[in-house]
Amino acid sequence: MGIKWRHGALSAATLALALLAVTGCDSSSDEPGTPGTSDARSKPTAAPTTPVARVCAKPAAGPEKAPAGAVTVDPKVVGDLAEKTKSNPPKTTFWLKPGRHRLESDRYAQVMTKKGNRYIGAPGAVLDGRKKNQYAFSGTADDVTISHLTVQRFVAPHNEGVVNHDMADGWVIEHTKIQNNAGAGMMAGARQQVRANCLRDNGQYGMNAYKTGDSIKDLVVEGNEVVGNNTGNWERRRPGCGCTGGIKFWAVDGADIRGNWVHDNRGAGLWADNNNNDFRIEGNLLEANDGAALMYETSYNAVIRNNTFRRNNWVEGRRNADRGDDFPYATIYVSESGGEPRVRARTDKIEIYRNVLEDNWNGITLWENADRFCNSPANTSTGYCTLLVKDTDSCKRPGITKAPLYADCRWKTQRVDIHDNRFDLDPSVVDCGDDCARMAIISNYGTYPKWSPYKGKRVSEAITEKQRNRWHDNDYRGPWNFVAGDQTRTLDSGQWQDTPPRQDAGSTFVRQGGG
Repeated sequence: MGIKWRHGALSAATLALALLAVTGCDSSSDEPGTPGTSDARSKPTAAPTTPVARVCAKPAAGPEKAPAGAVTVDPKVVGDLAEKTKSNPPKTTFWLKPGRHRLESDRYAQVMTKKGNRYIGAPGAVLDGRKKNQYAFSGTADDVTISHLTVQRFVAPHNEGVVNHDMADGWVIEHTKIQNNAGAGMMAGARQQVRANCLRDNGQYGMNAYKTGDSIKDLVVEGNEVVGNNTGNWERRRPGCGCTGGIKFWAVDGADIRGNWVHDNRGAGLWADNNNNDFRIEGNLLEANDGAALMYETSYNAVIRNNTFRRNNWVEGRRNADRGDDFPYATIYVSESGGEPRVRARTDKIEIYRNVLEDNWNGITLWENADRFCNSPANTSTGYCTLLVKDTDSCKRPGITKAPLYADCRWKTQRVDIHDNRFDLDPSVVDCGDDCARMAIISNYGTYPKWSPYKGKRVSEAITEKQRNRWHDNDYRGPWNFVAGDQTRTLDSGQWQDTPPRQDAGSTFVRQGGG
């Protein structure tokens, strides 16, 4: 589903979340970290702290007694949950007693849910796949609820998931630990609500928000702790697969991602990849992820605000720098994505504001691959076109050389508004030199394929000068440099402001690092 870097709603008041004000501690422990405190140099609009969902260490407990009318599930009876689900009608509530619940040993043994079923765990209730079963909860039934349960040690195949394996709609998964599974901890359907869960140490993703037919709408991801995922190290096993991280989103139309603690994942923290639209990403703490904290790729229309980003991309940034790769691998990576008024959403741009970025490898990179467009072999999202073109076959010569297809056949990094953020970086903390502390707006030189109408500097000139991408009113502390046009053109803050691309009007720069 993914690509290489170069190529590529409920109120929080309704949740019974264990929210903790951020306190100073190493992020590898159970305690969340603390963003740098503001001082007189800081923009007053930049969020000084981000509350954290401390879910894995302190999960909410389920009911000690069976709810009225619930069917009790006995952990001593192997397969009891699946059998009682089969023998009871839709909209049945099941209460799993304390203990380790098991399915039959067959790899395809699973709970085939029915519409409106509810599965509630007592304190200490665990559904254990024993590394024998592939899936826990499956079926196409809508409006299933799973809560206060631990689901662990299932072995879903690559790109598949353990909970909601068949991507049914309207599921609610809350106050649940989904951990130590192969594949993804869960899949997603339309109107799915993922709230106050611990998604921990799964082999590929905590959640793979992909559905056959690309029909996920109105997804809520709120108050979860997403930690340690991609234990299978899939990028090493399948180089360039783009198939790793905390949560992956694919062709999701409408998502609210708020109040989550996304940390210590191998790869990206959050990755929206391919024709996503209308995201609100707010109030999250993203820290100590090996790769980018947030990637928004070949997608549209998003608000990214009031988040804290700390110590991200140290592993991948350092690895690439050590091998001589000077690409500005970012904390927030916007790749062939932008605002598009013709695609219906709650905003018509990508707006990144009131965030705090502290001691990450780099800052924000806006990137556009000149060779990536509909029908190009460089488009690794095989068979997909932009949301503006219904007939993919039309994106060929001669039509692609003229309006409107010349513009509409290409995913564009455009209408990105970056303002009122605080960017702090102390090289002594990050342990880096000239290879970090960079902000970038760049493209490559178009060369491929032969019939491409985007060869040469057309795209690099467009992304830097013509596509309404703008930094302004930000606060910088540290030895920041800026890359514009292509990755070989490095500017200091004065050049960044005073020569094309003339960015960061109204921003402040303090050279020494640290917050």
